[in-house]
Amino acid sequence: MKDMIIPGTNIEYGQSDDAFSVLRPMIEITGGLSLGQICRITGLQASTIQNWVKRGFVPHPDHKKYYERHLSRILLISALRECMNIEDIGELMILINGNADDESDDIVSETRLYDYFCKAVKNLDELSLDAEKIAKTIETILEAEDDINKEKLIVALRVMVYAYISGRCLKQIADDLQRLRG
Repeated sequence: MKDMIIPGTNIEYGQSDDAFSVLRPMIEITGGLSLGQICRITGLQASTIQNWVKRGFVPHPDHKKYYERHLSRILLISALRECMNIEDIGELMILINGNADDESDDIVSETRLYDYFCKAVKNLDELSLDAEKIAKTIETILEAEDDINKEKLIVALRVMVYAYISGRCLKQIADDLQRLRG
C-alpha cells in the first residue's frame, strides 16, 4: 500500500514493516505519553480515550502516562471502531487478552498483537477481501510463534483484518461516488 497510514493513527509508515518501531521512540523519549500526545497521534478526543479506560477496554494509565501496552490497545480500538461496535471490539480484546489491566491472562502482548494486525493489513493488497489470502497472510505472520495460543489469535486477527479492510473498502466506494457526483 502506498503512503499507508499506520492503523489507528495519523502517522505514515516509515521504512520498517514494524508499526511500533515508529511509535516506540516517542514513548521512550517522553518517558510515557500524555493523554494529549495520544490524542495527537490518534486524532481521538481525550474524552473518548478516558471513556475506554473507564469501561475497561484500555488499561488505566500509570501516573497519567501511557506506555506501549496502553497505546497498542488504543490504536487497535481506534483502527477498528469505524467498522465494529465498541462492545464487540472489547469482547475481541477480552478473548485475546482478558482483563485490560491484567497482563497475566494475555495470550500475546498488546504490542505484538498490534504489530501482527498491522503486518497483516500492510501485506494484503489494498482493499482485498480474499479469504484465502487473508488466512495465509495471518498464518505466515504467526508461523514462527510457538509460545502462544494460535487458534484464538488467528480467529481474532481474521476478524480484525476483515473489519478493517471492509471498512476501508466501503469508505473508498463512498469517496469514489462522491467524486463522481461532484
